[in-house]
Amino acid sequence: MDSTQHDYFVVKAKENGVHVIGLTRGHDTKFHHTEKLDKNEVMFAQFTEHTSAVKVRGNATIYTKYGVIETNEKDESS
Repeated sequence: MDSTQHDYFVVKAKENGVHVIGLTRGHDTKFHHTEKLDKNEVMFAQFTEHTSAVKVRGNATIYTKYGVIETNEKDESS
C-alpha cells in the first residue's frame, strides 16, 4: 500500500455551504462523494484506494501535514 494513502487532512468551514468533493483514482477521474459543511464544522478525511484527490469549494481552512491552506472565495485582485 502506498504511504500517501494514509495521509489525512482536515477541512474547517469558514462559511455555510462549503463543499468537500472526493475524486476517484483510475483512468477516468470522477466525483464519487460530496459533503456539505456549515460554518465552523470540521471534517477529517483520508486518502484511500478509491480517493486520489479532493476538491474544496467555498471559504475554508485546510490542514495537512504539508501546511495550512486558506481558500478565498473573493477575487483578491479587486
